[in-house]
Amino acid sequence: MTEEAEDYEPLYLEGIALFNVCDFFEAHDIWEELWSEYRGPSRAFYQGLIQTAVALHHFGNGNIRGARKLYHSSRQYLEPYRPRHLGLDLEGLFASMENCFTEVLASTQEFPQIDLDAERIPEIHLDPPPPAA
Repeated sequence: MTEEAEDYEPLYLEGIALFNVCDFFEAHDIWEELWSEYRGPSRAFYQGLIQTAVALHHFGNGNIRGARKLYHSSRQYLEPYRPRHLGLDLEGLFASMENCFTEVLASTQEFPQIDLDAERIPEIHLDPPPPAA
């Protein structure tokens, strides 16, 4: 599905801005607001973004079990929209999340102690980019 930059939902863009400054809980809240009202073909896509943000929120708070669970479910929601949807390169997001979660995914411990590496945190950049505010 191709989307023009000016057609991006304002809450979608607001969530991305919050995500990119690592305010994952607030990004989740904004995307959840969008998702709860939305009934179109991108509904599961928004659910996947919500879960991506929550996975990172859990990871940053040391809830590795929750982070791992949401990592996997976010991918299930986003998978049907690959390789690109609403300007988001899902191949790139999947690769960035996998890189960020490398230790989490490799751990076999029930309650591992793994710190979120700030250098590996994904960012979301849209193509086409949204119009300048």
